[in-house]
Amino acid sequence: MSISPNVPTPQESYAYESPGTPRWITILLVLLIAGLGGLGYLGYNAQTKISQDMSEQQKQNKIVTAQLDQANSRIADLKSKMEITTQRVGLTQSELAQAKSRAETIRKEQQTSDDKLTTQIKESDEKISAVASEVGNAKKDIEATKGDLEATKGKLERSLGDMNVMSGLIAHNHDDLDDLKRRGDRNYYEFTLQRSKTAQRVGPVQMSLNKTDPKKAKYTLTVVADDRTIEKKDKTSGEPVQFYVKGSARMAPYEIVVFDVGKNQITGYLATPKEGGATPPPAAAAPASAASTPAKPEQDKPE
Repeated sequence: MSISPNVPTPQESYAYESPGTPRWITILLVLLIAGLGGLGYLGYNAQTKISQDMSEQQKQNKIVTAQLDQANSRIADLKSKMEITTQRVGLTQSELAQAKSRAETIRKEQQTSDDKLTTQIKESDEKISAVASEVGNAKKDIEATKGDLEATKGKLERSLGDMNVMSGLIAHNHDDLDDLKRRGDRNYYEFTLQRSKTAQRVGPVQMSLNKTDPKKAKYTLTVVADDRTIEKKDKTSGEPVQFYVKGSARMAPYEIVVFDVGKNQITGYLATPKEGGATPPPAAAAPASAASTPAKPEQDKPE
């Protein structure tokens, strides 16, 4: 029997001193290797994508560059054409300045003309407004006159004349006669007759006053018309005294209305129809024999 100690073999010694590697380290290494592989794959894909994008961008850049070149070429062509056109037109800088100055002068003249026209239009508007105002006032005056005439018409009256013919409207004083003249229905001749043997022309006829009676407001006169002598005897103030002349038988008779009987004078008017009313000749005294010696005064009958 041997007395030497039990010495382990090298294999046994290694197995004893180095226990086995933990499993989690192995797993971690596997995961690390897988992660590195994934990162490498992703990096490769990213690099590939970037390369493709750069390739596409380069293509786009080439297209844009080509378009810019075409645009520059067109611009160059247009510039060349403009230069040629400018040379052909011959617009030098001096001529352009002159044209600009002329345009400015025309603009100022146009502005002055516009201002003047605006002023004239304003003045015209003011004148039109003034005329419109005057027309409005005139219209009011016409309406007022019309109202006055209507009111006067109510005051004026008609009456049966001494020849049993209905008279026109009768005036009782000078103001009423003015109203009748404004109406213009007949011709009116106002008169004041003095007692005299000489006839006085009144409108288209001649009249002479024979006598008056102021207390009774009566008078007698003689009318000479168409070579006829007509005596109107004892007529009353305000009474229509009627007679006919040649050509008036189919019209209204001539009328004499006296609205004031004084001592040896009368005041009134003669009214004649418009159709027979001609402008009277200048007043002239009739021959004394024609008024002073009426042989036989005619009666008041229409001719």
